[in-house]
Amino acid sequence: MNRRDAAKQRKLPLLSDHIGGRSQLTCLYRCGDACSHPVPNTSDNPYMGDLIASAVSRRSLFKAGVVATAGAGAAGALGGAAYASEDQAQASAFWGSTPRGLRFDAVEPNKEDAVTIPDGYEQQVVIRWGDPILDGVNEFDPTAQTPEDAVGQFGYNCDFLALLDLPGQRRHKVLVANHEYTSEEMMHYGYDSAAPTRDQVEIGWASHGLSVVVLKEDGNSGDLTPVVGHDLNRRITATSEFVLSGPAAGSDLLKTTADAEGALALGTLNNCAGGVTPWGTILSGEENFNQYFANAGLVTDATAKARLARYGLTGEASERKWEQYDPRFDVLQEPNEPNRFGWIVELDPYDPDWTPRKRTALGRFKHEGAGPRVDRYGRVVVYMGDDERFDYMYKFVSKNKMKTGTSRSVREHNRTLLDEGTLYVAKFTGDSPAAEIDGTGALPADGAFDGGGEWIKLASGDESFVDGMTAEEVYVFTRLAGDKVGATKMDRPEDVEVNPKSGKVYAALTNNSQRGATGKAAADEANPRSANKHGHVLELAEKNGDVTATTFGWILLLVCGDPEDPGTYFSGYPKDQVSPISCPDNVAFDPQGNLWISTDGNALGNNDGLFGVSLTGSTRGLTKQFLTVPIGAETCGPVVQDRHVLVAVQHPGEIDGASAETPASQWPDGPNGTLPRPSVVNVVKDGFGTIGC
Repeated sequence: MNRRDAAKQRKLPLLSDHIGGRSQLTCLYRCGDACSHPVPNTSDNPYMGDLIASAVSRRSLFKAGVVATAGAGAAGALGGAAYASEDQAQASAFWGSTPRGLRFDAVEPNKEDAVTIPDGYEQQVVIRWGDPILDGVNEFDPTAQTPEDAVGQFGYNCDFLALLDLPGQRRHKVLVANHEYTSEEMMHYGYDSAAPTRDQVEIGWASHGLSVVVLKEDGNSGDLTPVVGHDLNRRITATSEFVLSGPAAGSDLLKTTADAEGALALGTLNNCAGGVTPWGTILSGEENFNQYFANAGLVTDATAKARLARYGLTGEASERKWEQYDPRFDVLQEPNEPNRFGWIVELDPYDPDWTPRKRTALGRFKHEGAGPRVDRYGRVVVYMGDDERFDYMYKFVSKNKMKTGTSRSVREHNRTLLDEGTLYVAKFTGDSPAAEIDGTGALPADGAFDGGGEWIKLASGDESFVDGMTAEEVYVFTRLAGDKVGATKMDRPEDVEVNPKSGKVYAALTNNSQRGATGKAAADEANPRSANKHGHVLELAEKNGDVTATTFGWILLLVCGDPEDPGTYFSGYPKDQVSPISCPDNVAFDPQGNLWISTDGNALGNNDGLFGVSLTGSTRGLTKQFLTVPIGAETCGPVVQDRHVLVAVQHPGEIDGASAETPASQWPDGPNGTLPRPSVVNVVKDGFGTIGC
């Protein structure tokens, strides 16, 4: 069977089944075509329109002390519309000058097969899929690729990025990248999806996971060059060992034929966003792991079948057919193997001998990422989103406090902090009458989408706070726990990160085409548009800035889309002065405290990009596009430092009809290159100056 016949047999869904600008090919390989399957959340949790009667008014939020200072150096903020009214009053007075960090000429939307950047900036491809990072590995050749080479090369479809200093080595950095998924048709010539070869499957295993790569920085140009063979360089793949740690470790729900103790898992899959802990380790979220497992649809036990379905495991053969070469990917043979994925992974980039952990205390769901923060008392919090239509936002608060210092004992202590603590899920409440949230995106009478909310306890250690579920069940089937306690159904909560300047929390809600559809949750104040194809950005502030608080205030910072659409909102900033933005995905912050947003699936018809957003004062809501990525690509993993902006250019050229034989992009190697190659790009200001200043 040739490749085209195999594609026909798969019966790719119609373009109209897919939201945003994503191709059918991306949907197929990235998330198992989730948007063409039934929504996994079938709970009857009330939406916010049903909760208005119990809402805390904006005025009472003020009196309750939600407005607070939010952390070291932060003055400001917080609760419901309290801070919204303050910022909008400032904005209505004058628009002021562009803040530091955002002083660049906005890039125009486009469909170029290139990374486009502002005038006065330069770009460099740092590392590409297939570039060797270990000694003794062959140079990339897609016609002669082997599993042995792939495990020593930079992996496929880079997503989250971290750029860290390397102590003791001047002008050296440590780059950590994760690799979300593989697109076999784009990687292999002559690929037959009905009968992949063992080498193709093992190359796929090797191309997932994470890469740790030391880079040398040029002090004049800002170029970053991989140091091949450095002692810290390594690959973590779909077959690497991971310790299952925390309260669910050893549970019968995690035991398999190969691991009778439920303590040691093999591999990590579909890693998406992540975070850097205050003690210097990397967190990475396992997201659409469901697609890798076969035969969930043939399970006959009703309880097991329902649990699998809640995580999107249905059907028979998987798309990649990994079950043909490893029985652990067959649910009928290893029913608990899927339970060993969907966790937050912790990796120490400075210690190759430390086996990475899967932190069960942080719950199991489709983790987009993990946003950590430590307060002035040493308490650690991690914010998380479950990237699914109508799923939830979570946080974890550690039991123990972080220690300061650089000794080995301090590092060992801090690497245990995410094993003990309390897991919460979010319930949002709007402060406007339900009749004013009509699904169009029109602002309610008070001029803002805002309100309050509470963090509902799910589990702490071996104690469950969810009726009818043990603590182990809460950690392993966290989605079901959220269903039971009435968490708020959100529009694909993806990256959730903390602004280190203000302590406020920002969540990217990417989109949800089924919001308001028959039988689905209607628009509410935190998700105010029906058939939401452009997404929005939510700003959250803990009561009194306390990471352990169980109540919070929130407001929508952006309601994305075409600024000419009346259903969009940019915090009151003039919409004729902003860049159009669609489908926010990852968020980051620059040293000045501005928000940066990368997009995934631009539903406005242009290429995805990276945007800077002002958060305070007279320019709050100002949104400027800094770069765009090539045809078919997604902008991932933004890192915004004083002198470097890094992005992961994921799946370039991945549009319908494209394949290794018929590439749709020539990026990054140009017409004389081999295949489109996911890569990390470094953008610097001319003369290696300060970004946006």
